[in-house]
Amino acid sequence: MLPDTPAVAAALSVAERHFSPAMLNHSVRSYEWAAAYGTARGIDHDDELVGVAALLHDIALAASFDSHTVAFEEAGGDLARVFGRAAGWSARRADRVAEIIVTHMRDDVSAGDDPESHLLQVATSWEIVGRWEEEFPPDLRAETLERYPRLGFTKEFLGYFEDQARRKPASAAAGSVRRNLAMRITDNPLDT
Repeated sequence: MLPDTPAVAAALSVAERHFSPAMLNHSVRSYEWAAAYGTARGIDHDDELVGVAALLHDIALAASFDSHTVAFEEAGGDLARVFGRAAGWSARRADRVAEIIVTHMRDDVSAGDDPESHLLQVATSWEIVGRWEEEFPPDLRAETLERYPRLGFTKEFLGYFEDQARRKPASAAAGSVRRNLAMRITDNPLDT
């Protein structure tokens, strides 16, 4: 369950307004996977930051916030930074949520170095391509997917990444497409 804070509630409101049902459920599932993994592994983290980052990590894939020049995770991080300041967060905290969103698309980051980015990275890797499958027991999967079904998420998400890759060939999304995201995403055990 998402953290019960005003900032998380506001981020959920933004996500509900700008995402399709499939992308909204993806964002909430990303938080759910991150929280479950963090609890199971005993990773000390700021739950509100993870909640806001999970809800807004793909916001720049939404038409209203899509940047035609900046990678979606950087544009999303910039938006989350503005969101954090509007929520009354300090500049440092707002910068932190932006950093988490950008970092989740980078090479693996350890929980010891950056627990919030690590949690979002693990959650989204599981959510998109089925990486870290052993960390998410079948009963957790079934319960989470029942509450937040995928609703054609795979096809929609792949379309976003392929579009990003065409327009921004140096982006992390383009790198994922070049590394055969289409095959990896369709083999995800969450879709079987």
